[in-house]
Amino acid sequence: MAKTKTKQTQDHQSFENYVRWFWKLFIGGILAIALLFLLASWDVFGEMPNHTVLENPKTNLATEIISSDGKTLGKFYFDDNRTPVGYDELTENLVNALIATEDTRYLEHSGIDARGTLRAILKPGSGGASTISQQLAKQLFHGEGSRNIVMRVLQKAKEWIIATRLERQYTKEEIIAQYFNIYDFGNNGDGIRSASNIYFDKEPKDLSIKESAMLVGMFKNSSLYNPRTNPVGVKNRRNVVLLQMHKYGYITEEVKDSLQKTALDLRYSPQSHRDGTATYFREYLRSWMKDWTNDKANRKPDGKKYNINSDGLKVFVTIDSRMQKYAETAVNRHMPRLQAAFDNQNTPKKNPTAPFLELTKDEVEDLLKKGMRRGERWRILKKQGKSNKEIEASFEEPIKITVFKWVDGKASEVDTIMKPIDSMRYYKSFLRTGMMSMDPQTGHVKAWVGGMNYRHFQYDMVKQGKRQVGSTFKPFVYATAMDQLHMSPCDKLPLSQITIEANKYGNPEAWSPKNDDGNYGGDKTLTDALANSVNTITARLMDKVGPQPVADLARRLGITSNIPEVPSIALGTPDISVYEMVGAYSAFANQGVYTKPVMIERIEDKNGTVLYQFTPETRDVLSAESAYVTVKLMEGVTQSGSGARLRRTWMPKTGVYPEIITGYPYEFKNPIAGKTGTTQNQSDGWFMGMVPNLVTGVWVGAEDRAAHFKSITYGQGAAMALPIWGMYMKSCYEDEKLDISDENFERPKDLTIEVDCSKYQAENPDGGTDTPLEEIPDGLEL
Repeated sequence: MAKTKTKQTQDHQSFENYVRWFWKLFIGGILAIALLFLLASWDVFGEMPNHTVLENPKTNLATEIISSDGKTLGKFYFDDNRTPVGYDELTENLVNALIATEDTRYLEHSGIDARGTLRAILKPGSGGASTISQQLAKQLFHGEGSRNIVMRVLQKAKEWIIATRLERQYTKEEIIAQYFNIYDFGNNGDGIRSASNIYFDKEPKDLSIKESAMLVGMFKNSSLYNPRTNPVGVKNRRNVVLLQMHKYGYITEEVKDSLQKTALDLRYSPQSHRDGTATYFREYLRSWMKDWTNDKANRKPDGKKYNINSDGLKVFVTIDSRMQKYAETAVNRHMPRLQAAFDNQNTPKKNPTAPFLELTKDEVEDLLKKGMRRGERWRILKKQGKSNKEIEASFEEPIKITVFKWVDGKASEVDTIMKPIDSMRYYKSFLRTGMMSMDPQTGHVKAWVGGMNYRHFQYDMVKQGKRQVGSTFKPFVYATAMDQLHMSPCDKLPLSQITIEANKYGNPEAWSPKNDDGNYGGDKTLTDALANSVNTITARLMDKVGPQPVADLARRLGITSNIPEVPSIALGTPDISVYEMVGAYSAFANQGVYTKPVMIERIEDKNGTVLYQFTPETRDVLSAESAYVTVKLMEGVTQSGSGARLRRTWMPKTGVYPEIITGYPYEFKNPIAGKTGTTQNQSDGWFMGMVPNLVTGVWVGAEDRAAHFKSITYGQGAAMALPIWGMYMKSCYEDEKLDISDENFERPKDLTIEVDCSKYQAENPDGGTDTPLEEIPDGLEL
């Protein structure tokens, strides 16, 4: 009996000991956890974000380029293509999908889901315990978890503390917005704004249920669930999200079942620096922004430079996204057709030195060697210490290469094996283009196409490239004559040949221009002469006003390129950019007032503070009367001259490849002033076209002038450049929201020069100037 009592006493004491140890361990564990969190909050295990850091978490924000119609044209960034959005810019579909999938009790807890945590501890594998707030804390402040169990526990503690602080600092809506903004969805889709634009070409507020479900599904692992590389996995994951949305009452079973059967329906729109809309303009803007940030007057309040790749600037530009799209579409429709015609004329069988004409084989080799030394490959190998001989030999070794090619009328890339020297020759066979469109009153540039494909042709032919302008220079000669001599477009001048003797204007040799059609009999009105680009009449006008006033006028019209003060500039020998030509022509449409082209309206920081606001630059260059008369002269080009095909459906009357260029139905009825330009040997084709509120210039040609069409059939500006203008303007007119004018150019109230030739002929039956040209002094100053 005594032994039994002793055993019972011992068992009782053991149980009490177990209970004491249990409570000691329990309380000790609680205190240890509390101490762990206390030490973590004191920064013992590493710096924790304070109130200020939580208010301004360090995330790189891309600079956003915003068009005049409010669309994102592109962004500047290094690694993070991130543009944050507010909660009100998220569709309800995104929020519902997120809560249903990641944190069903999100609206009930304060950063930590106790039930979820307890479930995860007691039943491993039952689901993650991390709340949306915890996941945000992880992404913002300490990244991926460590594999070391001790470090993982410490990180978890920090994560919990940050999550509760976030809940105190922000509203539930703000935390959700931050969570969507911080996540990397892959393929440069940093944040929900970039991701929705890249994968669906939509803003976050416009995403459908299934699109929202796909993006929320990517939160699990965007590297694994990448819709471009793993569409099946992404679809399955999307369907899991749809199932969760049904489970928690956000969608009906019918909606869930129907959406799970649908495809992903991606509209992949990459946002890299070499892809997307307005690539050439964006690169111009990058260079402009670099200069702007280097200016000490444009520094942050702390004196540091702005970083265009990470400071979240917003650059509001004048480009209209719709007009830019129409311009790029016009280029991409016309250029493959024109290229096909060019390629048919320059096969090795038809032309042994293809794509070059009038060059010997030795001259071609010399041209290619010069191209080698200017190229990126030469620079890189030279930097590696290679000799010239070694570098030249490397150009003869076949390598894997991706080249640009027009395939079925569309820009494509083709993988091939090719010698670098053959690649150079291949690219020199391509015709290129530059196009710019501008409002002449405000100076706002509306469209900018520097080439066909920025990835493969990076030289911008709007502002960087300068080419001979041909007959598009003639309006400057005519405008000078109108301003000095007050001639009427209805005045007639003889077609006969003219020679400007040597040294008359400093020119070393006598100059005797020829008419393209070889016609030198009779006379023509100035309107007809400009419409048909009659060289001898332009030369007569040049002889009477002198080259210096013409060159001075061109400079006052914003042309900064070199213009020699010699008579031959009358026929367009100077090399000038599309940018300069459009700015100059705009003064004619703006009653003689030159407005410097404007591309950037303002710059704001990430908080909306205006850092830069453009100031218009204008100056009076011509009288309103002289400008209007010049416009009336150029209207004749599209009524009866080389631009008259804009008035009808054009099909080439001659030529051996009518099936390649099938014609473009323009049939414009409204007033259009313009001028075509074609340089020697058909190396450059131009068209400058104007309506009252839009001036557009187009150039087409190859990289080297030795690559050109054999004949004028396709080698003239009316065939090379004008079709791009026609298709672009047709699209602009069809978009009524753009409000492109189809009215007459504004007529000055005090017009003294008669522009109605029927009235003029009645008053001047002889049809000449009142003062014989022989009696007009040479070289009058403006």
